[in-house]
Amino acid sequence: MPVRYIAPITMHQHNPSLQEAIRLFDEANNADPHHIEINGQSLPYELFYARCLSDWVEKLSPNASPALRLASRCQHLCRWEIPRNSYPPTRAGYLQWRTELKSFHAKKSGEILRQLGFPGEFIERVQTLNLKKNLAQDPEVQVLEDALCLVTLQYQLGDLIRKTDKEKMISILQKTWKKMSPLAHQEALKLSYPPDQLALIQEALAGA
Repeated sequence: MPVRYIAPITMHQHNPSLQEAIRLFDEANNADPHHIEINGQSLPYELFYARCLSDWVEKLSPNASPALRLASRCQHLCRWEIPRNSYPPTRAGYLQWRTELKSFHAKKSGEILRQLGFPGEFIERVQTLNLKKNLAQDPEVQVLEDALCLVTLQYQLGDLIRKTDKEKMISILQKTWKKMSPLAHQEALKLSYPPDQLALIQEALAGA
């Protein structure tokens, strides 16, 4: 699926520390050895992903708190440092990998924010969002979850379909849909999908 370039989110100029945090998050993700071609330009994948996630958070919640804005920018910070193949190729191995990743991202984001002098309470809030704690009770965690799901549907669905059998893919789509808010459902249905992807989404939703 064609992808578009996502510009960095714009933070309020009166709080330069937020700008600096984003700069350092992007600098870290710029080291990703995996690249993606965007409009003829090669970009580090996690840098691109972070910008996409920020873009969706901005769209879903234009008045998002600084903590949520920063959490979206560092949600997959340096993700390539813990590859999936470093864990067993089983469901249990996958879950262990995902759990380790969340802790890793929260730790890395905390290190950068502490370096910049952010207060401990603020850092803890960003990390709570990184860890996606209290999804059912925390509206900001839901916004972040929505953004993650929308990035998957917009940019990663084709690759997922190519390497996943149909029945499993339908189950993944149904589980993804259940995690999303009504607003995210609306945004997901506005996206432009190739015919094969659209047909699979419709089949998954019909059976949900």
